[in-house]
Amino acid sequence: MTSRDPFDTVRRALWIGGGQWAGKSTVARLLAVRYGVTAYHYDYHDARGHNDRRIARRVALGEPATEPDPDEVWVHSTPEEMAAETLAGFPGRFEWALDDLRALVSGHPVIAEGWGLRPELVAPVIDSPRRMVVMVPTPEFRRHQVRELPRAASLGHRVSDPVRAQANRLARDRLVAEDAVRAARRLGIRVIEVDGSRGAAAVAELVADHFGPYLPPRRHEA
Repeated sequence: MTSRDPFDTVRRALWIGGGQWAGKSTVARLLAVRYGVTAYHYDYHDARGHNDRRIARRVALGEPATEPDPDEVWVHSTPEEMAAETLAGFPGRFEWALDDLRALVSGHPVIAEGWGLRPELVAPVIDSPRRMVVMVPTPEFRRHQVRELPRAASLGHRVSDPVRAQANRLARDRLVAEDAVRAARRLGIRVIEVDGSRGAAAVAELVADHFGPYLPPRRHEA
């Protein structure tokens, strides 16, 4: 995989990583509107174009092209097994995200957000820890998101035991988020715990202040 950055996009990028349901996408969208920066949503690409690359890689390795049985993934696996498999897959998926970013040209920094943008993967491509922030939900806010967000409450797969599958998924997400916090603190990257006491706009202001040295002037609001 080439490490070339022809348009200097990766070098100038700002990164929001962390746990599921912490509001990363919302914050990135707010900053894009307020500062005229470009937002890159990792999860969108990972679920679409990157999935095609995952299938192609499995075929190249002589593995089945089809996805594993949903029950095997979500019902019969433990959260610890699921978290370990997720973490093991992030490095390859991160390379595909870097490919996407290298193809972008922007007059301002790109803000890349997504749970696969791990501190230990981002750290080697940034010149300062201040170019990244890790957002994680508190347990209470995660429960709030599951109650309020249909996509958080729905697994999206047909399984034999939806209740157990959802519990496994939430436990996996918690383990993956905890791993991101440990990595961020080890690398000196800021962690923001989202507990719901601040609205999305206030959290976006907090992240904008952190990214302040790299952001253009804020746009005037109509």
